[in-house]
Amino acid sequence: MASDPAIAQVTMTLAALAATGNTPRPSGETLEQQTNRIITGINAQLHDPTLATQGEWELVWLALSEANANMAYLVRSTNGSNEFAVVARGTDADWTDILEDLEVGTIVPFPESGSPKPVYVSKGAKDAFTRVVTTRSIASPSPNATLAQALSVALKAAPASPQPTVYLTGHSLGGCIASMLAPYLQAQTWPKQPRFAVMTYAAPTAGVQSFVDYFNSVPWVIDERQNNAYDLVPHAWADLDTTTGWYPSPGPQATEEVKLLIGAIAKRTNGNIYVQPGTLCLMNTGYTSFSEKLVNKTTQDFLGQVAYQHANSTYLELVGAPDVPSPPVVTDLSPTFGAAGDTVTINGKYFSPDSKVDFGQFACADRDTVIDPSGLKITTKVPNGTGVVHVRVTNTLGTSPAIAMSQFAYGGPAPVVVSSVSPTSGKVGTPVTIKGSGFAKGATVHFKDKPSDSVTFVSTNQITATAPGLLDVQQTVNITVTVGKATSPTSPDDEFTYTGR
Repeated sequence: MASDPAIAQVTMTLAALAATGNTPRPSGETLEQQTNRIITGINAQLHDPTLATQGEWELVWLALSEANANMAYLVRSTNGSNEFAVVARGTDADWTDILEDLEVGTIVPFPESGSPKPVYVSKGAKDAFTRVVTTRSIASPSPNATLAQALSVALKAAPASPQPTVYLTGHSLGGCIASMLAPYLQAQTWPKQPRFAVMTYAAPTAGVQSFVDYFNSVPWVIDERQNNAYDLVPHAWADLDTTTGWYPSPGPQATEEVKLLIGAIAKRTNGNIYVQPGTLCLMNTGYTSFSEKLVNKTTQDFLGQVAYQHANSTYLELVGAPDVPSPPVVTDLSPTFGAAGDTVTINGKYFSPDSKVDFGQFACADRDTVIDPSGLKITTKVPNGTGVVHVRVTNTLGTSPAIAMSQFAYGGPAPVVVSSVSPTSGKVGTPVTIKGSGFAKGATVHFKDKPSDSVTFVSTNQITATAPGLLDVQQTVNITVTVGKATSPTSPDDEFTYTGR
């Protein structure tokens, strides 16, 4: 654990806030519009006294690079402690995208570190670092300033005592970038020389041994690397192959498909040997924090558990900090098919009065959108569009994820989706209740590739089917529903585990 739990709680909270508004609206947003939306959301959370930051920090600078590639922001404390924090977001992507997009097959010099000797980092990490330090803010509170310029102005205005402290922090690729921003900023001369502290979370590796040797020689106040022991991302790129032996009981264990995927990603280093900087602080070493819904030996469950172990919310729990407010979540909608002009009810949570609705790349008119005061329901009119699209809700905290139950089909038929099965395990012949949407009379149900010989249509949202016999009745399979030519996509929500004959 961290040497000071309070510092870990504050810095991890600041790192989590960097995910605010991290995707542009599906219907489109200019860089300035997205930047202002992010600023509004982060400001609101910085003033929230219920978070670990206790409402005692204010935004000084924020910049979002072109194409939404990277974002960083600078805050200062308002409680007299004379502290600052530079927070990097990194790439908005899931863990596989992070690992595949980061160019690690090539190493390049990193002269910005201030090292008197040559220092090398991956090309991908250097590109991300360069975007962060060269991008200028296009909005208040520090318009047209780079990070270094904004920090210089802030330090000049800071009191001389106590000595200013600047924290460098970030989660995931943001932590990787923070480990590079730290030596870059430490090497410069400032109006009032601050102390520098580095607290990263779930960071993949930035550089090779030369980078680590220099990083570890710098007299940091803190140089801690906070990692969940069962988070795959920090093992990139030093020892990614070790993760193929995960997870301990109750699982999930890696399938052969997972092992091939991890092996292929690990080879992207092209022989470069990466090393992690700083002092490692491991959390969750006993694997006591895990998603109980994702423990079956399937590729879907393994990848889902990886995402859970890497999530901001998991890290906040591990450091003992309250979770940050969630962006909107869409759980389902009704009806799931129709035409432009039809009225649709969107169910979910965390809907706010400023929420906007998009059907794919088309926005719903505000005048046609009614947000229930409960924050659990929105009614709106379908905008023009074609095909099958995801219905998503955006506010100042972010955009709802695209999920199978949020699909709308122009002209029909309704998308076929399985949202849950009950029970989730049993023997051959077990009756299983399948819930979802788009079901119809005559639907067929498959357990893996074997059709059920007893299917009862209950409603467009429910079907019952008995589990057919399989060659291997000690396995976890996906249950799919087919209506006409449409078959439900697979997910951990439709898994059924055979317990025998």
